Amino acid sequence: MLESESPMEVRLVQLLGSVITTTCSYALARLEFAMKHRDLPAPPLIDRLPDASAESLAARWAEFERQLDDARRFLRRIDDARNKRAVYDPSYAWLLRTTRELDQYARAVRWVMTVEEGR
Repeated sequence: MLESESPMEVRLVQLLGSVITTTCSYALARLEFAMKHRDLPAPPLIDRLPDASAESLAARWAEFERQLDDARRFLRRIDDARNKRAVYDPSYAWLLRTTRELDQYARAVRWVMTVEEGR
């Protein structure tokens, strides 16, 4: 850690790195789900942050959160419409898991941002 970096800034960079990695996993899960379920609309896109920087956070975070909200709404609609007793669907499970991971990271990023704003 550089002397000029606070522990919160380091934590935020780590969280943003996790968001970027999980967004890549979401993109693959989205593709797999869309290929398996051609009769359903494709899950919404979630753009990957270009890097784990304060600039990317400031420029793109609001749009990232909006896209994540769209993905959560999509999954709720699909979950409500599908037969829950149906055969286990790995593509749906992967899409759900990556969306939940992104949601957890997004909540943590929002918390760090809130703490940083209060300083």
